[in-house]
Amino acid sequence: MPVVVVFSCEICGVRPDPETQTSLQRQLLDLRHGEYVDADPGRWLTWHGRGMYGPLRYACGEHRGELKALVRAHYGTLGWHPWARGPHPWAGRRGSDRARALARHPSSTLTPSHYRGP
Repeated sequence: MPVVVVFSCEICGVRPDPETQTSLQRQLLDLRHGEYVDADPGRWLTWHGRGMYGPLRYACGEHRGELKALVRAHYGTLGWHPWARGPHPWAGRRGSDRARALARHPSSTLTPSHYRGP
């Protein structure tokens, strides 16, 4: 069954153009934590919160500052991550395929795959 991922600006609700949509989709499997990342060509900004920094959040080019203010208001006392200054280029996916597999199946971390047991 085909799936369409719908991104919208956290502030105004606008949706990205097709090229920016593709850029945002590439960031979905990225294992970042507490980082801002740019999504060009539409100048969108992604907040990769995860964990104590909350969910992923998106802002269009016009509302990048508002997204940073929102993130800083909610999570600014937890660490330096919300206070990072730009630019925030995307340098490719972070994390290994093994890390992604473990993130999808956390119970697999309890017993190593090479362990056969008694």
